[in-house]
Amino acid sequence: MPFGCVTLGDKKDYNQPSEVTDKYDLGQVIKTEEFCEIFRAKEKTTGKLYTCKKFLKRDGRKVRKAAKNEIIILKMVKHPNILQLVDVYITRKEYFIFLELATGREVFDWILDQGYYSEKDTSNVIRQVLEAVAYLHSLKIVHRNLKLENLVYYNRLKNSKIVISDFHLAKLENGLIKEPCGTPDLSGNPPFYEEADEDDYENHDKNLFRKILAGDYEFDPPYWDDISQAAKELVTRLMEVEQDQRITAEEAISHEWISGNAASDKNIKDGVCAQIEKNFARAKWKKAVRVTTLMKRLRAPEQTETAAAPAATTAAAATTTTTATTTATAATTTTTTAAATAASAATDTAAPAAPSTPPATEQPPAPATPPAATCNGDGAATATATATATAAATAEAPSEQTG
Repeated sequence: MPFGCVTLGDKKDYNQPSEVTDKYDLGQVIKTEEFCEIFRAKEKTTGKLYTCKKFLKRDGRKVRKAAKNEIIILKMVKHPNILQLVDVYITRKEYFIFLELATGREVFDWILDQGYYSEKDTSNVIRQVLEAVAYLHSLKIVHRNLKLENLVYYNRLKNSKIVISDFHLAKLENGLIKEPCGTPDLSGNPPFYEEADEDDYENHDKNLFRKILAGDYEFDPPYWDDISQAAKELVTRLMEVEQDQRITAEEAISHEWISGNAASDKNIKDGVCAQIEKNFARAKWKKAVRVTTLMKRLRAPEQTETAAAPAATTAAAATTTTTATTTATAATTTTTTAAATAASAATDTAAPAAPSTPPATEQPPAPATPPAATCNGDGAATATATATATAAATAEAPSEQTG
């Protein structure tokens, strides 16, 4: 049954698992996220490849809610910089969501292959993110999860567009959105940071959110020393705490750093590579721990309920192993992570919802000690990316109330 015919509220109208397998060949799992597993799927009649997200209903209410939410939101959107919905199948045990397949590389991987990377390159990426965010805001949709791993190149052509994915945290804004969500510390060198023990996740995040709500951030040297004043000015306007003074995503597109000639031509690749790769290695490890812990908590109730049924309990326990993946995508989107996420957190708690941005497939680092950066640099590039991404991200967050 194609997604256009599915009625989420009709509990009796389920697809049969054979409907999925009759139409698609599902490959191996290429990525595991907090609420779902991601496969590469091949349509049997055409041979065309797609991305398939599978949500298991037995994993709990939050997982079921995330799947339903993503389906509802994706049915509403159609934009060149948003990964499009293709098919939806809802069986008694799973939700299958089929999306366009983005075959391009993540932004950060693309940067590594370039000999030259500047603020202008970053500006081009953020412009596309802002255009998608402005479109979402026009529909009263808040993404709430804009970060590096959710931004990828659509294909491998030189001038490929950027696309945004992962809408399970997205929300229709119909009032004040209060709950924090996202990953505020997954970035290269964000304006917001908390020096407390990062292993103390709860207190670390609480302190970080307080700083976001208060607009307590700095342009720390040496990371921001070589970043243009125009980039810093845009970041400042996007991070404005007061809603009526904060620039919107639509307004940000017209800013001189995005649409004008204010973005610097200086090569900042080395700094971007060194700073972002180092910080994301640590972030990947932290996310792997958090995702595994979250999935165990989500599945614990299900295992308890099925304690009388050994077979069911075993099956539930078997699925508790998850692999978290986060990819250091790009300096340009670096800021998006912090800005989008951090901003998202700030906006969601202080103003109406703020949306925050294709799938990554790399495995998180296994060792407790993050790998060292492979490129040298003074980190100034990161600031640029941070500024840029931050701008975009923030636009989605604070200014992502309604667009």
